[in-house]
Amino acid sequence: MAVDTAELESTLRAAIPISHLDIIDQSNGCGENYAILVVSEAFEGKNTLARHRFINELLKKQIAQMHAFSQKTFTPKQYETWLAKQNSS
Repeated sequence: MAVDTAELESTLRAAIPISHLDIIDQSNGCGENYAILVVSEAFEGKNTLARHRFINELLKKQIAQMHAFSQKTFTPKQYETWLAKQNSS
């Protein structure tokens, strides 16, 4: 059963405050391979591993139906820094 972006988005937005969210279906529409980028103040004080475990727990049901899943998690300040680096490259 394919997972759709709306389901991922609604699950994440219901659980944490999100200032930016990108969900990319990397499987050409079949819903089996997603990459997400989540920016939230809820990540303040958490290291990357803790953030990824948190997202994995929130999306446990959906991830179980996927072939591949990747994520980037940032605080708002980290996201601004990351964007600046991306734009300067």
